[in-house]
Amino acid sequence: MLRRALPARPEARRILIGTLLSAIGRGLTLPFLFIYLTDVRGLTDARAGLVIGWYGAVTLALSPLGGTLIDRFGARRVVLPCLLIEAIGTGSLALVDSTASAFAVATVIAVGSSAIWAGQNTILASLTDDGERQRVYGLNFALLNLGIGIGGLTSGAIVDTARPVTFQVIYLLDAVSYLMPGAILLTLPHVGHRLAGAASTADRPSTGGYLSVLRDRPFRRLVIFGLVLTTCGYAQIEVGFTAYAVRVAEVTPRVVAWALAGNTVMIVLSQLLVIRRMEGRSRTGALVAVGAVFATAWLVLGAAGLIGTGNALVAALGVVACSVIFGFGETMLSPVMPALTNALATDELRGRYNAMSSMIFGISGIIGPVTAGPLIGAADGKIWVAVVVGGCLSASLLALSLRPLLSATQDGRATPAPIPAREPEPAAG
Repeated sequence: MLRRALPARPEARRILIGTLLSAIGRGLTLPFLFIYLTDVRGLTDARAGLVIGWYGAVTLALSPLGGTLIDRFGARRVVLPCLLIEAIGTGSLALVDSTASAFAVATVIAVGSSAIWAGQNTILASLTDDGERQRVYGLNFALLNLGIGIGGLTSGAIVDTARPVTFQVIYLLDAVSYLMPGAILLTLPHVGHRLAGAASTADRPSTGGYLSVLRDRPFRRLVIFGLVLTTCGYAQIEVGFTAYAVRVAEVTPRVVAWALAGNTVMIVLSQLLVIRRMEGRSRTGALVAVGAVFATAWLVLGAAGLIGTGNALVAALGVVACSVIFGFGETMLSPVMPALTNALATDELRGRYNAMSSMIFGISGIIGPVTAGPLIGAADGKIWVAVVVGGCLSASLLALSLRPLLSATQDGRATPAPIPAREPEPAAG
């Protein structure tokens, strides 16, 4: 299955290796930023929250510019400096000693990360045809989670709040990890430029930039689906899931950690099988299933909350089961969303399409945490469960309404004939 999921072009395989290496570094630091800022650097909970929120807001605000730059100059010229900026910012976290310096470093990191995801997806799209993109994006997601899992296990054995140097070490290692995909991209001098067709049409008024992207009715429907699903799905993991599990189901933080580990294991072990089973099947059908799976996960968590302290073991199993079921839904969503985005995109606007797709997670990442707290505080979390379950099922209905707007090829029900790869050419000055 792994051999079948690998892209045909060796350049794409090397890009995937970069994803794995950078993900290991990301996993080293991902769970610890809040703890580092508060318990090690002495920021209050409120100020640390504002720093993290500021990072998300700046990243979201700059993402559209990143998509425009990718289309104008090519992903290579955008991703390489962004990876360097991200490395500098992440490494600088080791030197943070005040609220002001934390905000400054968060700003630098946000500038770097604003275009990396869209740029890397654009590069992968340029190295694969539509028939293999779904498999490649799924494999990319599995490698991302594998790397984060490896990094998380490693840092868990290293960090100690009584020894600030342990946190400084993992942030410096994370910084080095961001240089790895950049180094790989430097060894591929012909990868990441604008396609010749895109370069020759880049100045046409008819392209219309983001206005043309927003006029694309199928993509507009896909964006609405993504906003609803991620707001009631992904965006609830960091705050809603954790708060409900600890405060309503009354499990320990250790159970939450095991649940998140179970989520990663599910993704890594099942992703290749899922993308194989999805070949030749409707992409919108998969999106419908994702909404249903996410809704099921939240219902299981709701049941764990009803059990609560009545049976601590069953409640804990329910929390873990929720996270594992959610991970299965992620294995269907992760290959389909970027593949469908790039099936709808044109070469001259591909960067903008990918940037707008990445903005879905940024917007929902603001809405989800803000709404989760008040909803969980009402009626012992029952209102929160009802809202997220209803939202996920609504997303399934939106996915159903998307299918008539797509061709059989765009929906993945027909395998397109291989298209000869066009020679890339550097963007003009």
